[in-house]
Amino acid sequence: MKVVIVGGVAGGATAAARLRRLDEKAEIIVFEKSGYVSYANCGLPYYVGGVIEDFEQLTLQSPEGFFRRYRIDVRVHHEVVKINTAAKTVDVRNLETGATFTESYDKLLLSPGARPVNPGIEGADGERVFTLRTLEDTVKIKAFADKQKPSRATVIGGGFIGLEIAENLAERGVKTVVVEFADHILGPFDKDMASILHAEMRRGGVELMLKTAVKSISEKGDALTVKTADGRILETDMVVLAAGVAPDASLASAAGIRTGIKGSIAVNEKMETSAPDVYAVGDAVEVENLALNTRALISLAGPANKQARIAADNIAGGNSKYDGSLGTSVIKVFSLTAASVGANESQLKAAGKNYDKVVLSPLSHAGYYPGGKVMTMKVLFDKDSLKIYGAQIAGSEGVDKRIDVIATAMRAGLTAVELKELELAYAPPYSSAKDPVNVAGFMIENIVTGKIKQFHYEDIGSLPLSAVKIDARTPYEYARGHAEGFVNIPLDEIRERLNEIDKTKPVYVMCQSGLRSYLACRILTQNGFDCYNFSGGYRFYDLVNRNALPACSAYPCGKDKN
Repeated sequence: MKVVIVGGVAGGATAAARLRRLDEKAEIIVFEKSGYVSYANCGLPYYVGGVIEDFEQLTLQSPEGFFRRYRIDVRVHHEVVKINTAAKTVDVRNLETGATFTESYDKLLLSPGARPVNPGIEGADGERVFTLRTLEDTVKIKAFADKQKPSRATVIGGGFIGLEIAENLAERGVKTVVVEFADHILGPFDKDMASILHAEMRRGGVELMLKTAVKSISEKGDALTVKTADGRILETDMVVLAAGVAPDASLASAAGIRTGIKGSIAVNEKMETSAPDVYAVGDAVEVENLALNTRALISLAGPANKQARIAADNIAGGNSKYDGSLGTSVIKVFSLTAASVGANESQLKAAGKNYDKVVLSPLSHAGYYPGGKVMTMKVLFDKDSLKIYGAQIAGSEGVDKRIDVIATAMRAGLTAVELKELELAYAPPYSSAKDPVNVAGFMIENIVTGKIKQFHYEDIGSLPLSAVKIDARTPYEYARGHAEGFVNIPLDEIRERLNEIDKTKPVYVMCQSGLRSYLACRILTQNGFDCYNFSGGYRFYDLVNRNALPACSAYPCGKDKN
């Protein structure tokens, strides 16, 4: 059996190695148009910033090393330019010599990846305008930064790549601006959760220009001029175009292979395309979004590696299936970690889902053990089935652990309430006896069973005019800042002050994290009041409303030291 693989990196290289482990006799050829067959794509920004110092650490495997270990014929600087599915051949151009030749195959695997998108920006092809997709791109940016020592940089796009390169340029001392078309950075996050990251980016010295489109880039002496659609001018020394990626599926499309959303390659659960003996994996293919049960593009290294393994299994005669992806992701944003899984609120609204949510601000470990760090969590779930739709978390530590637990729960089909049943590792330096994931489950159970009713950040401005608004924190906390219209009745005084609250009006209660206001609501509800608890607490309200910096640590509720 002769297998031709188009593209290396995560998908192609993984498939090639897996296939060799399954079939020692197969002839395997990998064509990769770049100069590197396998490299740490996700580590590229950190080489620019100097976090990863040794270039060799990024190159996971060389063509020579691949051949020595796997006896796989890897040909870099070779681009497949045409597929003939009827003849089962590919036309290949040697990019070093310009020569073109034809290679036959018994099985063909496509792993072309994705290409950077230029959203119609004039002048985006200039010498000092960079993209960050390949190892060669990284080398160019690093060489430019080392030699030219730019003092100003503009990053177009506030997605994962844009934020990572912005952070690493800022860490080099480059004054960096991120220009983002949407009203918040990081598309998988909702605006309220992203606001935490807005504050952190600004704390790190990165300027954010949101709801802004770039019209053109032009040279002005030794600098560049970036002009926005609303007429603003930015003077900069370099531009990194990180406005998103699109499936690089032109080769497959030209061959008559069926395409899916946004021109991606359509595949079935076995990673087979519409053409016989042709498979596809990675960023160029559409997959099942397991949170929404819809087709989607999910460009992540983890899913690409899994798809590659499955395709290799099936090429070798197996029967492996890929059922889809939850899109679990994590990113470092200066001193914070942000992670998400599944769908966000925008997606759920667009899909017409009947969902609810909880927002909480737990500590990363036991409050009595020194050094606990605040994180902010949002968990989204179906009101009827209690299916977990997704989660978003931002904080200093413990974020990756919690998002992985929720992702696992989603994959296992646990309901949102069943989060409370998970038995998670506990010791004071690492967690709490009631882990934040458990607490989210407790909160959801309280909502489902009618023990508590909620209101959210977006509801603040539309509360009934007749509403009674109570801040249940201590007078000291209240004096440091509070939401407009909320009067201070500390939790510990509320039983003695019930006569001050109008029982004929709805009561909305807020505290620092949501715990004391929940306790207040339980008291009030059992005394005949119609009470609503603010999800997320004043800490979350302040972050979103004022774009405040997130607290790194906190005292237990009501025990702030003055």
